[in-house]
Amino acid sequence: MASDDSEPDTREPDIPVALKILVAGGFGAGKTTLVGSVSEITPLSTEEVMTEAGAGVDDTSGVEDKSTTTVALDFGRITIADEVVLYLFGTPGQDRFWFLWDELAEGALGAVVVADTRRLDSCFPAVDFFERRRIPFALAVNRFDGACRYSAEEVREAVDLGPDVPVVPGDARLRESGKEVLVALVEHVIRRRSPAMSG
Repeated sequence: MASDDSEPDTREPDIPVALKILVAGGFGAGKTTLVGSVSEITPLSTEEVMTEAGAGVDDTSGVEDKSTTTVALDFGRITIADEVVLYLFGTPGQDRFWFLWDELAEGALGAVVVADTRRLDSCFPAVDFFERRRIPFALAVNRFDGACRYSAEEVREAVDLGPDVPVVPGDARLRESGKEVLVALVEHVIRRRSPAMSG
């Protein structure tokens, strides 16, 4: 039998960098929709039918037609480059489930805050949460059918965001729109980390 004199391949295989990203925002803003539209796997969702138990507890003003809600988390995955995989963790929107946010934020590189211009104040708690923890985030302005359209700068001013925070208008139902905000977030994280890494 002829011997195989070829050298074994000792190159390390390319291992993708896995990044944890939170998707947060107000109740009914489009978080579950965003995770589902961009995920390359069937997303895990903990959506449950809303019941009378939430009546008087959950603020459904502006989203009265909403019949389901996330009670724990949504989970999806998307590869945005050969070497970068994002694991998306969607948070529940109602304030009675906010206690889960601290656990979900553990190890997160960044976040997307989904804003609904029909009830913009519903994104304030998420913005405050990430600012207090110094977790970089991008604001995804979800354009609902029939809602007033505002420019990115008008939304930035209304939410009182710094000039470095990406504000990306789009439609959470569209995959390309969701990818656009995720790419903006990753670029934002890189810009924020670059000075620290070079110092």
